[in-house]
Amino acid sequence: MKKAAIMVSVIAMLTAGCGQPAAAPDTTAAGTSPQAVTVTDFAGRTIAFDHVPQSIAALSNGEVDIVYALGGEVVGRPASSSPVPVKEAEEAFEIGSTHGIDLEKLALIAPDVVLGNNPMNAKDIPSVESLGSKMVLSSANSIADIKKQITLFGQLLQREDKAAELNTAIDDKLAALQTQTGGEKTRVLLVYGAPGTYMAALNNSLGGDILTLAGGENIAADYPSLESYPQYAQLNTEKIVESNPQLVLLMSHTDPDNVKEGFLKEMAQNAAWSSLDAVKNNRVEVLPADLFGSNPGTRVTEALDRMSELLASVKP
Repeated sequence: MKKAAIMVSVIAMLTAGCGQPAAAPDTTAAGTSPQAVTVTDFAGRTIAFDHVPQSIAALSNGEVDIVYALGGEVVGRPASSSPVPVKEAEEAFEIGSTHGIDLEKLALIAPDVVLGNNPMNAKDIPSVESLGSKMVLSSANSIADIKKQITLFGQLLQREDKAAELNTAIDDKLAALQTQTGGEKTRVLLVYGAPGTYMAALNNSLGGDILTLAGGENIAADYPSLESYPQYAQLNTEKIVESNPQLVLLMSHTDPDNVKEGFLKEMAQNAAWSSLDAVKNNRVEVLPADLFGSNPGTRVTEALDRMSELLASVKP
């Protein structure tokens, strides 16, 4: 078990002072690479490592997915009440999330690098570095961003060829979808929700980008963005009714069933919603949380497939 191995290592380090100094680990014999690596993250920061990082922690599932797709593994992963999307990462320590890092657990596993969000985790850099780890920041507000993440992590792990292969698979999926789309586009309202809070996703969000690249029309594309959440906007009932979406799609990080139930109740309180084609045809759907509630990493190809299926289901 990885957790057990980590605990044994920690105990060994604490007791090492009682005996002879421990010899430096032979990273070459362990199959790791000693060469120096320098990367530039999404915040424009240049981060140098004296060897290819072997001990990796990630604060979101998308980054975890990409690391494993590149052939690496993590010792720290985001905390979650939902099933872990990458099964191989189940034994990794939960270290919090982009919204709050558990520094005590991070200190315990002492990773070479922590993969965080730009700009959300910029404030955490001093705390992480004080523990002896380095932080690389990225973000995923579009499929292009995910491809950039794959390239960045490929450089970090010295797996550039594999990164190029993964990006080619995404490009191939996008090209295939372009050949399938045509004619009148399905009108869609894409909503990000938590119980009691609902926002319209804009085209500069990852969900909005997936929607448009899959061939849908985002009816909220021109809504004014929220200052605190620039990828989202307030729901505007009058404009929604005017646009008359054929499909309403709900995204949620957790509790998708509760989010849908709450949203349907809210819609029932406003008679105007009942006039929408999506409501009349019972086309209010909850999107899979592991594909749309957060960055799905390389599984964005699956998100595109699911979105394409939903859009096609509306067309006669």
